Amino acid sequence: MIKSIGIALAGFGTVGAGVFDYLQHQSDLLAERSGFRFDVRSIVVRDLKKNRDVAPPSSLFTTSWRDLLKDPEIKIIVELLGGTTDAFDLIKAAIESGRMVVTGNKALLAEHGQEIFALAKKHDVPIFYEAAVAGGIPIIQSLRDAFVGNRIESIHGILNGTSNYILSRMQEAGLDYKAALAEAAELGYAEADPTFDVNGGDAAHKAIILAALAYGFWVKLEAIRVDGIEAVTAADIFFARNLGYNIKLLATIRSAADDSIEVTVAPTLISKNSVLASVNGVFNAIAVKGDLVGDALFYGRGAGRKPTASSVIGDLVEAAFALKSEKIHGNGRDKGKINFSFHSLYGTSRAAADICSCYYLRLTVEDQPGVLGKIATLLGDAEIGIASAIQPESLEGSEASLVFMTHQASYGMISLALEKIQKLSCVKSKPVVFNVEAV
Repeated sequence: MIKSIGIALAGFGTVGAGVFDYLQHQSDLLAERSGFRFDVRSIVVRDLKKNRDVAPPSSLFTTSWRDLLKDPEIKIIVELLGGTTDAFDLIKAAIESGRMVVTGNKALLAEHGQEIFALAKKHDVPIFYEAAVAGGIPIIQSLRDAFVGNRIESIHGILNGTSNYILSRMQEAGLDYKAALAEAAELGYAEADPTFDVNGGDAAHKAIILAALAYGFWVKLEAIRVDGIEAVTAADIFFARNLGYNIKLLATIRSAADDSIEVTVAPTLISKNSVLASVNGVFNAIAVKGDLVGDALFYGRGAGRKPTASSVIGDLVEAAFALKSEKIHGNGRDKGKINFSFHSLYGTSRAAADICSCYYLRLTVEDQPGVLGKIATLLGDAEIGIASAIQPESLEGSEASLVFMTHQASYGMISLALEKIQKLSCVKSKPVVFNVEAV
């Protein structure tokens, strides 16, 4: 028998419209595969008069999320409002009312995940959030279920399609940052305000969720280093290429020897021979290394109506099976379906200043004798080893670029050294520092 389940959509933007459209036009396929039909009983929108390319009956619309809780036939609430205020209040109220929640809200989970999942555990209510990270790539389910027997050694991810498109165009077409950003906006890959994409904030939220799944606790956003791609120039792309690297906005998550967890989001030089270096355009990719599975790579579209709606639909079906299990086995739900498990196998997150990496440094300096020696001395005083240095020829008396590749050093050490270097009269602009990762 095909079971009908009442659901509500809180939010009807790109993803919400995609979910509704699929449920309308592919309901037979979904019913045949899963045994469920999903009856959309209410949709929360901010503007009732807005023109939409997907047009549900107007009777479904409401402007208040509280209306969703008045309908006892709504068993699953899909939260796609965005933001961390109304969405937070809605999810808390839904959990307290015993309804299951599907969400794609990475900012909310990154900032309030600990509280939300503690509340879910208290009320024994499942939460499903595959759409919160990497669009249609099933990374949440894989970390939670398929890799449950693994100690995760590291996760490296290209998690923001807008930034990746910009860097790809700078690499492929020789565009500067502003031109590549303008092209991304024209094609609809960048928002009207792209700040959160290009400054690393979006990728950082996703990295926090992945770190929580892999290591059992929630890392605070303010405790991690988050750098965006705004400082990447065509010169950096050129130097990186000549050194055998591509530049990507990379989320790096890994366990250290003392069981502390390192989380960093920053522009990173990756060897051209790495699979991640060849991930271009708006695509995302996540490389996971487990002690049993070894290396695993996930690749696909990380955003957009259809890929993200695909993840939401998958979560709806999983939530429906949880509902079915509850009815068969009584009121007690399977606590494993809460979909996040706190555990104490790992310590705390390592401070950003203590995380070690190799670095790419680019300085704009006066083209005068002795400049290279002064800077090398300050790096040496900070116990930062120089792997290589590049000083291209320039017109006599003009400014020149000076590029260093360093050995391993903590971010705190490199930051202190750069503070001193920037004070040199021969240094004419703020130093640029990117990570270098072997992935």
